[in-house]
Amino acid sequence: MPVSKESDPVASEDGAFRPRDHKDVVEAVAWAVSEATPLEVLGQGTKRRIGRPLQCRLAIDLTGLSEVTLYEPEELVLSAKAGTPVAEVRDLLAEHNQELAFEPMDYGPLFGTERGGGTLGGLLAVNLSGPRRLKVGAARDHILGVNVVSGRGESFKSGGRVVKNVTGYDLSKLMAGSWGTLGVVTDLTFKVLPSAETEKTVIVRGLDDEAAASAMARAMGSSAEVSGAAHLPESVTGQVAAGALAGKASTLLRIEGFEKSVNYRASQLSALLQSHGSCNLLPQALSRSIWYDIRDVAPFADNTERPVWRVSMTPTRACHMVADLRQQTGADAFYDWQGGLVWLRMESDAEAPTLRAQMARHGGGHATLVRADMATRSATDVFEPQLPALEALSARLKEQFDPSGVLNPGRIVAGH
Repeated sequence: MPVSKESDPVASEDGAFRPRDHKDVVEAVAWAVSEATPLEVLGQGTKRRIGRPLQCRLAIDLTGLSEVTLYEPEELVLSAKAGTPVAEVRDLLAEHNQELAFEPMDYGPLFGTERGGGTLGGLLAVNLSGPRRLKVGAARDHILGVNVVSGRGESFKSGGRVVKNVTGYDLSKLMAGSWGTLGVVTDLTFKVLPSAETEKTVIVRGLDDEAAASAMARAMGSSAEVSGAAHLPESVTGQVAAGALAGKASTLLRIEGFEKSVNYRASQLSALLQSHGSCNLLPQALSRSIWYDIRDVAPFADNTERPVWRVSMTPTRACHMVADLRQQTGADAFYDWQGGLVWLRMESDAEAPTLRAQMARHGGGHATLVRADMATRSATDVFEPQLPALEALSARLKEQFDPSGVLNPGRIVAGH
């Protein structure tokens, strides 16, 4: 039932509710339902410019819900409120030589802001991950439990604080990648893991995209336990690690773990890849700098609004799709996840149909428009259009969790 007028929450002058606890969130959402007033669900706003533009007069700002409520390093579990900064969590974990193993990317540089922004709630809402996803998965694979306020203004919990507790685990995962359209997450529990003692990167120079895809596939099929596989064509390789790789294209294969093991596996991998070209070994400091820049799409952090696309498709087909796309457009590209993730910077918004046509021609995939101006985001399918069966399922989920459409309406699909 809606809250009474006497207990109606009050928005600040800038049109934002700033809840202090879970109860405040319940009251704000229940009021929005009773008044048929849509709300923008907001943390620090680092991903605010991804998705279709919202038409919301009011926002619910979760940055006041900021606290690590439980951290048990021996149990590899951390719980925190949704507005807790990711940077704060990273620093805390680093003190205990632990980390969020899925290596969440930071969208700040791509939108012209400094690194270090973002909250845990936003991280889960967009299901962030980084180069290590090909080995350990994304945020949804590490979430253990959530407290959520649905678009009905109702509370529910899913999962728990114990790694073995799988009660309601699917509901926790459901919040991952929902972009704040199904519920407002107020508390989260993540599994954390020990950080690697060291890392090094095997680099092969001068390969074209197709040869690089072959080399990466061979590396991933080896016993080297590669935790990052990326290819930077010549046009972008100088845009990482302050230009340290300028020159020929760079194919990069990261190995992590104990130092003796890393050195042995790197040696074995270099021998395995000799037929693709001479291999060199990059030391830890340079390796980390390179992978941070790959993670955060630094080659395209150019202080413009030129369209940037995130494309996921079969690694062996992605390079051929890009080759054909380049014959029709001025696209620039680089590859992560063994080639299964392609970052594309396009010349104009008019190239979206060409991109999706080429993807369909090469076996399909998923394309998300990550950066563009507001007019482009309003006129373009920002997220990959769903097949009819999946679209119907998504509509049923929205009806179950947010029947009045008050949470981030239209961010993923116009009118929903």
